[in-house]
Amino acid sequence: MSSFHLSSAERRGLLISILLFAAAAAVPLIADGYPLQIGISIVMYTALATSWLLFSGPTNYIALSTAAFFGIGMYTAAAGIDVVPYPLLIAAAAVAGAALAAVVGLATLRVSGVYFVIFSLGLAELVRQIMTWLQHVLGTMSGLYVTVDRSEPMYYWQLLLLTAVIFFVGWRIGRSRLGFALRIIGNDEVVAVHCGINTARAKVVLFVISSMFASAAGALVAPRWGYVEPVVAFSPFLSFQVVIMALLGGTHRLWGPLLGVIPFVLVWELIAIYFPSQTTLLLGVCFLLIVYVIPNGLTGLIENVFGKRHKQAATATPAVPLVIDASDPAAQPVVTAGNK
Repeated sequence: MSSFHLSSAERRGLLISILLFAAAAAVPLIADGYPLQIGISIVMYTALATSWLLFSGPTNYIALSTAAFFGIGMYTAAAGIDVVPYPLLIAAAAVAGAALAAVVGLATLRVSGVYFVIFSLGLAELVRQIMTWLQHVLGTMSGLYVTVDRSEPMYYWQLLLLTAVIFFVGWRIGRSRLGFALRIIGNDEVVAVHCGINTARAKVVLFVISSMFASAAGALVAPRWGYVEPVVAFSPFLSFQVVIMALLGGTHRLWGPLLGVIPFVLVWELIAIYFPSQTTLLLGVCFLLIVYVIPNGLTGLIENVFGKRHKQAATATPAVPLVIDASDPAAQPVVTAGNK
């Protein structure tokens, strides 16, 4: 059967997704100013959290390297903004992120568990220190300015398009042999090896795809921020935020991060306004609450509620008694040697 064959449920889900993206595209037409800025943040974090999910969701590898690839994208855009057309810079940022991910993946994805988490967290710091050293060598201790004539609605639509591409790629991967292999790896990597799956290659391929999108997002955001420096571009804070948003929404559904991004961005805006000095502390509190209170995220919570209701509805349906007319010979039970 062709991989493009869609069931009725898949066609319905695809149609709903298209309608939701069309509705989201209309946001800049009815909102501007601060509401539009919130919308841009939501779309940006949705792109980052969903790209993170592409790799970490099926494999259960917690990658804290988002900031490394996001920063690579920002610096690619900042370094070439005066010599290369901006659309080509976005593609170049994606290629740069993919190249770094391939090198890092080949070197580290043979390890798992806490070792991979530690390395992925250190990757952003390593790249940040390298960029700081390069700026010192080149005699430019300050950051780089990125000036592109783009309106806020244009930033929103560009990030929304990237998010749509990420969702489409994730949906296609989920229906492919690669997605099936990665789900087996996530359940039990030893079993996957015994099934003949090249686990290292599968993990590297998806890690490259995930990191490529994070770098593209960095290149799209860089002109909006206007100024790029290592401390901002490679902030580990971003990596933790992306992971928390994805965990809040749920990692076993492609649309799960979206459910985590929207409330998190809104709450985080309030935290940044009223508690600007306690953001790191409150980020840790958010992580602990998510892990201990809703370990399966909002999607798991929703599915549990609907599952219980469906089960209750099924058990509440009264059984229909079987009435046999004794006067009807055809309705008489058949007596055999086994039930005499």
